Amino acid sequence: MEFRQLEYFTAICEELHFTRASEKLGMSQPTLSHQIKLLEDELGVPLFDRIGKKIAITEAGHILLNECKLIFSSLKNVKVQILELQKVTRGTLSIGALPGELTQLVSSLLIDFHTIYPEVQIKIVNFDDIVERVIQNQIDLAITILPVEDDRIVKYPLYKEDIYLTVSKDHPLADRESFDFDEISKYPFIMFPQSHKCRQIIDLTSSTSGFNIEPIIETTAIETIIGLVKAGAGVTALSRTYLNLYNDPQLKAIKIVKPTLSREIAIIHHKDKYISQATRLFMDLLSNHIVELQLAEKAAVES
Repeated sequence: MEFRQLEYFTAICEELHFTRASEKLGMSQPTLSHQIKLLEDELGVPLFDRIGKKIAITEAGHILLNECKLIFSSLKNVKVQILELQKVTRGTLSIGALPGELTQLVSSLLIDFHTIYPEVQIKIVNFDDIVERVIQNQIDLAITILPVEDDRIVKYPLYKEDIYLTVSKDHPLADRESFDFDEISKYPFIMFPQSHKCRQIIDLTSSTSGFNIEPIIETTAIETIIGLVKAGAGVTALSRTYLNLYNDPQLKAIKIVKPTLSREIAIIHHKDKYISQATRLFMDLLSNHIVELQLAEKAAVES
């Protein structure tokens, strides 16, 4: 079994098409087919079911594909470690975050990171299924909400935060310091869609309390939500992260009680992932930035 054959096999799994895979690899389709046939002969099992022009990965193929991912990941880790021994500050860093304020929190560090590591190519992406992306080794690390229950994941808790009822400074509720959760249904609510984690906490709490909140407006755009709240169109609920990032004097945050709505933010990465010097630097920058935003009293991540 040759390493290049594993690369060929993986390319076909990604494309599920021999011709497209051969074009991607820069080789002829007959040559690619021959190499896969040699691999199948060596293993003694078919790796693909060929039905007309369509192909599907067999059970044996899925086993080999999973092992290939581990092999390629291990080789990547070796290269990163050797480059660091040579004090080469090039490379890539991919960071994932849940859509919304956590993406903004991470993105706010780009300038500082680039100043220190100008040769490192950094990519920030947001996905709802961010944990699965880490498990599949598609990103180096991610910022997400706990709990995350998976033995393949390493967690570094960053900070805990409450979710606040947020109104305009001229709203009748603006002089309140606390607000019982069951009062929420009395006011027109502007909310994120149901896919948003903050919304899910509110929906779960209201359902447990025996009522449902029907928002008058739903939008993913935080600027729109804040603009509507400031204009007096309704109230909303925002995390302390959002409020501290925007620090808008036209808004008043009111603590929600009975019950308090809270969540815990953490950095996660795959347990088999090598944490490079650049990655550790980013983790330190993020931890210190959280202190500056008064989201935590001290840095939670240690290199």
